[in-house]
Amino acid sequence: MQWETVIGLEIHVQLATKSKIFSGASTAYGAQPNTQACAVDLGLPGTLPVLNEQAVRFAVRFGLAIGAHIAPYCVFARKNYFYPDLPKGYQTSQFDKPIVGLGNINIVVDGETKTIGVTRAHLEEDAGKSLHEDYQGKTGVDLNRAGTPLLEIVSEPDMRSSVEAVAYVKKMHTLVQYLGICDGNMQEGSFRCDVNVSVRPVGQKELGTRAEIKNLNSFRFIEKAIAHEVERQIDVIESGGSVVQETRLYDADKNETRSMRSKEEANDYRYFPCPDLLPVEITSELLDETRATLPELPEAKKQRFQTQYKLNEYDCDVLTTQRAMADYYEDAVSYSNGETKLVANWVMGELSAFLKQHTLNISASPVTAERLGGLVNRIADQTISGKIAKQVFEHLSTSDATVDEIIEREGLMQISDSGELEKIIDQLMVNNEAQVEQFRAGKTKVLGFFVGSIMKQTQGKANPQQVNKLLQEKLKG
Repeated sequence: MQWETVIGLEIHVQLATKSKIFSGASTAYGAQPNTQACAVDLGLPGTLPVLNEQAVRFAVRFGLAIGAHIAPYCVFARKNYFYPDLPKGYQTSQFDKPIVGLGNINIVVDGETKTIGVTRAHLEEDAGKSLHEDYQGKTGVDLNRAGTPLLEIVSEPDMRSSVEAVAYVKKMHTLVQYLGICDGNMQEGSFRCDVNVSVRPVGQKELGTRAEIKNLNSFRFIEKAIAHEVERQIDVIESGGSVVQETRLYDADKNETRSMRSKEEANDYRYFPCPDLLPVEITSELLDETRATLPELPEAKKQRFQTQYKLNEYDCDVLTTQRAMADYYEDAVSYSNGETKLVANWVMGELSAFLKQHTLNISASPVTAERLGGLVNRIADQTISGKIAKQVFEHLSTSDATVDEIIEREGLMQISDSGELEKIIDQLMVNNEAQVEQFRAGKTKVLGFFVGSIMKQTQGKANPQQVNKLLQEKLKG
């Protein structure tokens, strides 16, 4: 029997507010455990929540960006469950009246565009974090994260493969960073995902029983977890069993999912409107104000890059994946003499490799956009070769010197003097008469020997275009 995979996603986006959704406690990452959980976050008697206006504005910004319906009236509810990292015994969330309604985004897989529906996006508070290491078999609880504002984005079950799911998550990851509502740091948990997976016979309209895989925080884990879960469910069914609706965890070390608990339904949470929070009204003035401040979104930026900078689709995809990289690229181009393709190559190549090696964000790059633009100019005007430019880049990453200062200080200027190059070539031909005869006998591959020898002798400073031209002329006699 042939099986079809059905996937829906719940993405949890920590909003980039400075304070929590219902209190003034800090949301900064990395503080000592339990130092950023105030009385409101802990649910102490007598405390009252106050809604963070910025969290509402961020949610509206997201909704407008995906063409979603923005509810003029939304309500917070209490979602009741008991867990060590939930000190109040309930989570303040939105249930039947979320702030963001139906919307959609497009993904591209294997050159084909597919529209994925977004069911809703609602505001809620994050829970604390359970810590399972270094506690001698016990579990520690850090409540610093409790009360951090979350936007939970719920998709329609429109995805049919792990590849589509990852494309969707990446698209959302890029979007929330462009909007400035989330830093997208998956390692720190500010962008994480729950995956709902089911299988059904091809052609069947009725959905199969789904399993929810919780808290996946990397694109690779999402893809691998889905692949394993699909295989597991098919094995269960084909062995005569039935898939149980449940919540599962993904074990990256064993590359498997395992049961965590039976899947709850909405009525299990005993939702009811939060008596401590007033309903939220979204005015037309707020919508107009937010719409006017929306940044250029990824798709629009990609199209503009193709038109304005004459770059191919692949380059535009890479450069616009992160807003910070796109901004860096445009700054570097502005400091270059219109070398749009050469700048793109350096941003995607040498710079990206350096940042990855040193685990740096592009915003923290020691080689600024202005300095990279200056480096590209010296390649373009043939002051230095592309190979020598890599040495200059290394110096740029460890000093405050300018490109020109480094070239002069290190003696890296390219040798473009025809007379000087001719002397080197003439002497090389005298010392290697056998290779000269081989070339003249038709073995043109020997040209590489001469080029390599000259570049070695000049420590890579010889102008490669001139070297090739002069060699061709002299070897042909």
